[in-house]
Amino acid sequence: MKIPAHAPLHLLHQTPAGALATHSRDPRGFPYPTLLPFAPDARHRPVILVSRLAEHTRNLLDDPRAGFLVAHGHERDGLNVLDAPRATLLGRFTPVDAAAHAAEHAAIARRYLRYHPDAERYLALGDFTFWTMEVERLRYIGGFGAMGWLDAADLDPLDPLAADEEAELIHFFDTHAARPAGLRLAGVDRYGADLITENDGRTRFIFDTPQTHYQSLHAVLDDCIERHLA
Repeated sequence: MKIPAHAPLHLLHQTPAGALATHSRDPRGFPYPTLLPFAPDARHRPVILVSRLAEHTRNLLDDPRAGFLVAHGHERDGLNVLDAPRATLLGRFTPVDAAAHAAEHAAIARRYLRYHPDAERYLALGDFTFWTMEVERLRYIGGFGAMGWLDAADLDPLDPLAADEEAELIHFFDTHAARPAGLRLAGVDRYGADLITENDGRTRFIFDTPQTHYQSLHAVLDDCIERHLA
């Protein structure tokens, strides 16, 4: 097994949608795949927003075990899907109870909407719920000879940024005098910054080294802005 350092983690931040495979209730036991947008949370876990009436939601209520496939670059014309980095995550999805955990739900909603602003219309319907995947294992394939299994604990050994720290960094980025018009920060972690471009495209600015100190993140965000001005 030879996996480039942090490659699976970055992949989860570079991909706006994934394929969710649940256990079908009817016909019983068959894999039921569907394509869904998602956003990574502070611990890089996929968060999905699904209708209570959707078949995959009913499947998860019956059996929370699921697979989640993410692949980067497969949407580009002419690209062989087998050449695209991809990861299959195995774990269990848990719904976020808005009534019992109001603060957690509000924080998840704010983060998700930074990645998918159009999802606000679904939240307004009142029928949609956030679900978070507790990843147990994942299989990463980055190309010939770069593949293998990882336990969830191997994905990121560092403590995540606190929500208030990330919020302050987003404010710092969004109010930066040199920030290019149309460029905004959806999320930031110790390994990179997730950017939304003018046409709602997704890109990730990968830090040269993991940032273990909160203060150093201001400097790397300055560097991010300077490189996008070039």
